[in-house]
Amino acid sequence: MATRAAASALFGSAVEYFDFTLFATASALYLGPVFFAPLGALQATLAAFITFGSAFVARPLGAVVFGHIGDRRGRRTALIWSVTLMGLATTTIGLLPDYGSIGIGAPVLLLVLRLLQGLSAGGEQPGSNALSLEHAPGEARNRFTAWSMQGTSLGTLLGKLAFLAVAWLPQQALLTWGWRLPFLAAGPLMLVAVAIRRTVSEPPAFTAVVAAGEVARVPLAVVLRRHRRLVALVAVATLFGVGGSVLNVYGLSYATSRGLRATDYLAMISVVTALGLVLQPVWARLSDRIGRRPVFIASCLAAAVLYFAYLPSLGTGNVAVVGLASAAMLAAWSAANAVSAA
Repeated sequence: MATRAAASALFGSAVEYFDFTLFATASALYLGPVFFAPLGALQATLAAFITFGSAFVARPLGAVVFGHIGDRRGRRTALIWSVTLMGLATTTIGLLPDYGSIGIGAPVLLLVLRLLQGLSAGGEQPGSNALSLEHAPGEARNRFTAWSMQGTSLGTLLGKLAFLAVAWLPQQALLTWGWRLPFLAAGPLMLVAVAIRRTVSEPPAFTAVVAAGEVARVPLAVVLRRHRRLVALVAVATLFGVGGSVLNVYGLSYATSRGLRATDYLAMISVVTALGLVLQPVWARLSDRIGRRPVFIASCLAAAVLYFAYLPSLGTGNVAVVGLASAAMLAAWSAANAVSAA
């Protein structure tokens, strides 16, 4: 069951972050002219990024809502609902009329659906972490739990590849219907994720609490009463996650504005993301031997230093230079990503 829970975390998180990455990539390349055209090129891109960022405001609320469901009704139930919400929201984005068709209603609906994506992602990450962690054997907790984070990286990679597959279309076709195709794939993937999650049982830790009648009426209140300091520490530590958005969203937008072709950047960042998939199990295994904190702290310090090489590289317009800097950043950052769940 520990292996099955890890597989569920891998595939469920992959589907969630495939959907999440689609919006990130589309924000950098297509959503500005499609939904915010009257604002002008620069302002439209900024508006698309603000819409992208709105999901990060919704994610803490999603963590609270789905965390409550997970503690009251079960981890599996919460995860099935979260991945279903993500799949429905993402598919609907692919069907949205553009600004030219319905005016201001288009960006408003896009914002609403993006907020629903954020709610879902906020429930997915902690939920899949808890499910895999509570099933994992004590001596290999991070090796099992890291598969949730592997799923986020795999989903990110698949999202990039999906847009790479349609990027060969003429620009006009991309802006009218081509960008929608990856979003429409979210529905079938969501159904597969739900089917896999239904095969996983609730963790013994949860069923024991239910059997003893000790399920808290308001789990969040218990957490904040007993663990305020740890909650604050974890909240600050999650700022490491900025690295993913810098590599996958800001880097794509800025590098293409400096002469790098979108297809070149997407191909390069796909290879770099695949490197992360190889490295993260190594970091997870290392953390089971020497502890989470040394790996996490070293990773964050290394990434902080490497930003000063990565950010200037984006302005060179040279895919080899950007690729090398991105690979170095990802190698450092992936260690924190691998151990963060545990």
